[in-house]
Amino acid sequence: MDLPTVAAGVGVGIVLLAALAVWWRRRTAERRASKRAHDAAQERDPPVEIGETYEFGVTDFSDHHSGERVAVGKVEGFVLFTEDVPDDLAEGDVIRAKVTSFNSGRTSADAIYRERA
Repeated sequence: MDLPTVAAGVGVGIVLLAALAVWWRRRTAERRASKRAHDAAQERDPPVEIGETYEFGVTDFSDHHSGERVAVGKVEGFVLFTEDVPDDLAEGDVIRAKVTSFNSGRTSADAIYRERA
């Protein structure tokens, strides 16, 4: 190989290493920011109250420990697990549900389906 070809290869390698370093720093910073947000959310009071009804979009479904299908959604970033949902309910549907209890640590809550919004 001639010197210009070797120099070009080294240059490309340096550019790739620099790009990797920038990506790694950004990824690390994003993880730290996410961890700080998570910790802050763990310390805040829940934005919902037991006995109150809230409107939110269904983001996912989960199986309850009893085997029942449960709708998952969020109110101000706070997760609600909603029981007694209709079989035809789909992700993206907006529902109203009444909060019945908090989980240990008050980081999420259980709710009962009331109606579609």
